[in-house]
Amino acid sequence: MNPADLPVSRRRFLQASGAVGLGAMLLPSRILAAATDTPIPTVARKKFGRTGVDVSALGLGCMFDIIDNQVILRRTFDHGVTYWDTAAGYERMGSETGIGMFFEKNPEARKEIFLVTKGRGNLAGSLEGSLRRLKTDHVDLFFVHGADSISQVDQPEIKAFAEKAKKDGKIKFFGFSTHSNMPECLQGAAKLGWIDGIMLTFNYREMHRPEMQAALDACEKAGIGLTAMKTMASRSGRETPEQAALLAPLTAKEFTPGQAKLKVVMEHPQIACACVQMPNMRYCQENIAAALDRVKLDLADRATLERYAAATCAGYCSGCRHLCESALATAIPVRDVMRHLMYHHHYPEVDARALFAELPVDIRTQLPHLDYASAERVCPNRLPIGRLMREAAQVLA
Repeated sequence: MNPADLPVSRRRFLQASGAVGLGAMLLPSRILAAATDTPIPTVARKKFGRTGVDVSALGLGCMFDIIDNQVILRRTFDHGVTYWDTAAGYERMGSETGIGMFFEKNPEARKEIFLVTKGRGNLAGSLEGSLRRLKTDHVDLFFVHGADSISQVDQPEIKAFAEKAKKDGKIKFFGFSTHSNMPECLQGAAKLGWIDGIMLTFNYREMHRPEMQAALDACEKAGIGLTAMKTMASRSGRETPEQAALLAPLTAKEFTPGQAKLKVVMEHPQIACACVQMPNMRYCQENIAAALDRVKLDLADRATLERYAAATCAGYCSGCRHLCESALATAIPVRDVMRHLMYHHHYPEVDARALFAELPVDIRTQLPHLDYASAERVCPNRLPIGRLMREAAQVLA
């Protein structure tokens, strides 16, 4: 039997996350593997819609300093994490440039990588710039970056771009990513007939929404491959000791909370790939270990996550911006500000202040002074939007 098909022991699973001994390692080094003739275990693969392509069930999100973290690319590649996601907009972190550096040094790796990038505005120009930085002649999947509505994708010029880029061999598949109004975007895409893949915010909080499940069903029927992002469902603010204690049943079973949150997404039958950021070796080890571990979450584990989601929903933005933003008299990008604040709290590798600074000056000036009561009334997660907008204006300025 291939070692990749064997269960990872619970102790080794913990070792990979750093929970047993400083520097303890689950996964053998390439030197050790060569010395013992033991293949390095690789993560499972899943079908990506009707594209005919299998992708790694765990994907590498590259929204961090790739240039100075080439070892992360090598480690994920060695363990079969071959779905790599980047974007032209991630160049502040040197993302595409760093991946291009890796391909220059490891040209044999390019044919094994399912390479995904994203663009906005002039898609043809964005794609050409990405190809130059990535040191490749094509990408496997090209996304319109951050669609809030299917109308932003369902345009004749965008369809024409996708068809020409495919014909020219510059992309294999086409789709879009979405952080907002996900069910509506997915339902709309399923009706178009020319969307190959979608990257959406999907996690233990979102998967219980009936409208989300209906949207996944529609995409499955349409043959659209689905990639999950924001799998940790991070929220603004910090959890209380009482909230953290709700996850004790998972840690008692030797899962870290992060591993359980990742596994519940990876085990979803309609999600082809769970794409997560791995900006350092600790997260890289922990996520790969979760993907290699063949022990599945049981009903009790899933119930634990659902209880935790209900108890902490007040700090989580579901991205339903059509509700909160339409309720305000002034056009404020509440969802964008919430995402920047979440990055500030949970993603130190992302320059949240720089992203916030890209908002128009008049928006940033008005942000702490508006009345958000009408938006708070329609928020399904009961977010204290006014307090969070004022916090963002203070800490991100």
